[in-house]
Amino acid sequence: MADKEAAGGDAGPRETAPTSAYSSPARSLGDTGITPLSPSHIVNDADPSVSEQQAFLVVVAIDFGTTSSGYAYSFTKEPECIHVMRRWEGGDPGVSNQKTPTTILLTPERKFHSFGYAARDFYHDLDPNEAKQWLYLEKFKMKLHTTGDLTLDTDLTAANGKKIKALEIFAYALQYFKEQALKELSDQAGSEFENSDVRWVITVPAIWKQPAKQFMRQAAYQAGLASPENAEQLIIALEPEAASIYCRKLRLHQMMELSSKAAVNGYSSRDTVGAGFAQAKEHVRRNRQSRTFLVENVIGEIWSELEEGDKYVVVDSGGGTVDLTVHQIRLPEGHLKELYKATGGPYGSLGVDYEFEKLLCKIFGEDFIEQFKIKRPAAWVDLMIAFESRKRAAAPDRTNPLNITLPFSFIDYYKKFRGHSVEHALRKSNVDFVKWSSQGMLRMSPDAMNALFKPTIDSIIEHLRDLFQKPEVSTVKFLFLVGGFAEAPLLQQAVQAAFGDKCRIIIPQDVGLTILKGAVLFGLDPAVIKVRRSPLTYGVGVLNRYVEGKHPPEKLLVKDGTRWCTDVFDKFIAADQSVALGELVKRSYTPAKPSQLVIVINVYSSERDNVSFITDPGVRKCGTLRLDLTGTGGTAPARREIQTLMQFGDTEIKAMAVDVATSKSVKVGIDFLNY
Repeated sequence: MADKEAAGGDAGPRETAPTSAYSSPARSLGDTGITPLSPSHIVNDADPSVSEQQAFLVVVAIDFGTTSSGYAYSFTKEPECIHVMRRWEGGDPGVSNQKTPTTILLTPERKFHSFGYAARDFYHDLDPNEAKQWLYLEKFKMKLHTTGDLTLDTDLTAANGKKIKALEIFAYALQYFKEQALKELSDQAGSEFENSDVRWVITVPAIWKQPAKQFMRQAAYQAGLASPENAEQLIIALEPEAASIYCRKLRLHQMMELSSKAAVNGYSSRDTVGAGFAQAKEHVRRNRQSRTFLVENVIGEIWSELEEGDKYVVVDSGGGTVDLTVHQIRLPEGHLKELYKATGGPYGSLGVDYEFEKLLCKIFGEDFIEQFKIKRPAAWVDLMIAFESRKRAAAPDRTNPLNITLPFSFIDYYKKFRGHSVEHALRKSNVDFVKWSSQGMLRMSPDAMNALFKPTIDSIIEHLRDLFQKPEVSTVKFLFLVGGFAEAPLLQQAVQAAFGDKCRIIIPQDVGLTILKGAVLFGLDPAVIKVRRSPLTYGVGVLNRYVEGKHPPEKLLVKDGTRWCTDVFDKFIAADQSVALGELVKRSYTPAKPSQLVIVINVYSSERDNVSFITDPGVRKCGTLRLDLTGTGGTAPARREIQTLMQFGDTEIKAMAVDVATSKSVKVGIDFLNY
């Protein structure tokens, strides 16, 4: 194959000099590659082995969020009951604690100490000098989205500035959830629950690139949730898909409608959003004690209004990212088809925290804030917790100011650092919408708080506007607003104002748990998602007969009198093409040189769909298949057929090559982290 170990370098003198060092990987090689057999394109074989499900007793879904995480589970014998994990110890007042903050604490020796509220509270109680030795990490999931060249060696930085491998941190976190869940299941069952009884589902944003999705799978293997040999035990679910599956089950009393299209639940959208939300919150508060949700085995009323071919958008707004996915309904089973590939970006509620940090820098100076974070890391965490609970109180119609308590060490350290008081800094800063109260608090006017939300919300609305311009999206019936950030009345109001006249806007009541519950339903019936859009173009590198005028001269390679064009990208599937899950795409090739004893097939991917050569910009190698062709005795056929198959699964894509003459085969998982 056209790459390091494949096509040809022993052809005698070259006819053309390569135009650049990377004009052809095939030139430096010692062996010929493969060339397509025509006709070769057989598509859409479903693999029969895919449907043979392993029997698991329970499905446990982990919603590993940027700001908070949780798990839920359901026994396969009673799929209509979804249990959300136990109440977490040490929850914050005013914040629903059916999830725990995504924070992790390691000892000075870099061993796992605690996760969630426990990690935060322990870290907070450490003596400031001692705290500097401990490694505390929060909101670290975004690193997987923002790192362009993610590898298994990518680092994270703890609050004290020390670096640690991201894979270790993700594995520790997943191992923590595994132990919590198995312990709870064992307590419920009255006997020891084995990991092999569990099918695990981990949710990730749909807009994550393939390396980040693969990274999550690797971390889960390291945490012992599943293994490469038993990969089916773990499903990587896309967050908006999970939300979509849950929204199908909703009954009218389980959601609120924001659009101007219809009245629901006895209150019309002319009543303020706030009133509906208060109603819903009361309902949730009353049901908070119960941790088991009954998912009625019906298609919800909303769903019964949908007809074959109807489209809806799921807007999943979390802590780190916002994911937009367009789905279409396929009857009679109500399978989902992804219509338009997931889009979105880093517009989660974290954006509001960054704006708050920018405001603090403006008032107290960037140099002070940077120093304070390093010297008093636990107090900085305290300040952000105080901000988080006030952030949740922001609302469009709020008139009274919001008070944010400044930790004593902030006030104290500022005086030492600058030589004057916090109050003085506020007066001098000319930020007139933030005042100082004598109780040691920053008083923010509602407008000031709303201004912190504005850049993030504007980005979301802008992104949705772009999406609604697409022809596939113009006739959308519903917009489901889900995810933790969807609880923010300011975001709800902005979405309603911008799109309420285009489609019906629906918010599930337990909006922060929508993804978690949908992920459990997905684990119980993975076949519900039938068709996805391929995020990448996949292909293999081959030799084609050289055509004068069509192929670039620097790709010409002469072998035994035959003129070949090297480095040709032979496409298996194009970016944004529909792929059924479990679908097999087959191609047939033959060795370019009949006497070859080893074939090396390299698999490549690209975000673009019009790829001609493996040397094109943005093409990356993501798998290698080596097939030994010895051992056919003297009966090798004149034209040897090598079948190459690619199978598209959840986040795992498998490639396989078979020598038809001997039935020898090799398999490889597509790998985005090690090439």
